[in-house]
Amino acid sequence: MTALEHPARRAEGPGRPPARVPFPVVDEVSRHCLQEEEPETVHIEVHLPGTPDPDRLRAAFAEALRRHPRILMREARGPWYRRRYEWELTPDPDVEVVTFPPPEPDALKRARERALAEAPPLTSSPPIRLEVVARVPSDHDATPEEGEGSTPAKDPGSVLFLTINHTALDGPACLRVLATAAELYGGKDNSPAAPPSRAPAAQQAAEEPPADAPSGLAPPARVAKGAPEPSPGNGMLVAELPVPKRPKGSPFTVNDQLMVATALMIAHWNREHGARPRPFRITMPVDDRPRDATMPIGNGTRLVEVPFSTEELAARDWSPEDIRDLLRRTSERTRALKALSRPQLGHGATLLTAPVLPVTLRAAVTRGLRKAAAPWTSTTLLSNIGRVPYALDFGDAGRAHAVWFSAPARLPRGLTVTTASTAGRLHLALRWSKTLLSHGDGAHLRDLFEHYLHATEHTEPHETHGGST
Repeated sequence: MTALEHPARRAEGPGRPPARVPFPVVDEVSRHCLQEEEPETVHIEVHLPGTPDPDRLRAAFAEALRRHPRILMREARGPWYRRRYEWELTPDPDVEVVTFPPPEPDALKRARERALAEAPPLTSSPPIRLEVVARVPSDHDATPEEGEGSTPAKDPGSVLFLTINHTALDGPACLRVLATAAELYGGKDNSPAAPPSRAPAAQQAAEEPPADAPSGLAPPARVAKGAPEPSPGNGMLVAELPVPKRPKGSPFTVNDQLMVATALMIAHWNREHGARPRPFRITMPVDDRPRDATMPIGNGTRLVEVPFSTEELAARDWSPEDIRDLLRRTSERTRALKALSRPQLGHGATLLTAPVLPVTLRAAVTRGLRKAAAPWTSTTLLSNIGRVPYALDFGDAGRAHAVWFSAPARLPRGLTVTTASTAGRLHLALRWSKTLLSHGDGAHLRDLFEHYLHATEHTEPHETHGGST
């Protein structure tokens, strides 16, 4: 759908009311289950070597919003007995989206805290905000790409913080809008790079039938409680790691390596905290949308669950052969799940959001079912954005050299793992519910993740390594 064909454009004109679009299934379920203590936000931070000009960036981002008009929306008001929530599409933003907070010590830390604690309201269009945080050389909130004792540059650079209300939008969609803004600001092509091709051996393996997956009938493991903090909300830790290598011609992908590292990380953590062994299920978003300017804006991923049996993750001295076998089984499962054609949240959610009853009644039913189904909720969520497909070149402010994402981490999962790669580096964000884990717990989980991710590189120790996300 082009901008000219978009319903928001057709609704423009004197005396014509804004166009309205019913909430899709994902948006409605999220809207039913909102909590003030743990807002459903997605955070994106883009690190630049320079600082964009405020007026030029505001103009570029405003034009990018107009070129992707589906992002210009707010929740429409309606009576309690209405059958649907609706998005009201607006021709222009209701609020100033781009802000430049004054430079201050710990600015980066404070911006991250805001991204986790303060969701842009659904009642104002668009439900996102972009903060441009200037780096201060004296900051003690150095990011992982900066080593200790490094000499600050004349311009220490800046960080673009996008905070998204996840009820309306997801990270890849907003990254597409930001890529358009970068192209308008810098005047350079930000077309998405072609996805990496799979090696012939991997293509052949993809045609083989998948291994038997563990049964999904038993309630999966939960992340064991660490040392929770007294305040509610989410905590987060980011890290920069090498993109894991893999043996040449391997049937598994970097995403499979990340999946195995996540499963082994939590299994190790749970053993340390005395949790009873249980099977795992890890939720994985699958995004089939194009990455060019035609990309549909909204919540466009579908969720699948990758299972692991108790025996697969049992304590042992993990040899390269053990890791290779686990990677192979994981690869077969992820390929089979990606190939499935199913609604974004499954058939049950589609039935639950059918506009038969008023939304207030459906909301109460949805919250009740969510609480009842909590024991069967997956163990955690791994969202791998993969290689960031856009250059994100902001001209005089430079090209992005690090991009982090994080997804909400509300209980019963209580922990999410989000990864992306830029400039040949893997950018990891661990996000957790403070009622489950502390910052110290997050640091230990990061160390475990790094250890097991490194272990996935050595499944064929005598062969040349190579690979890509």
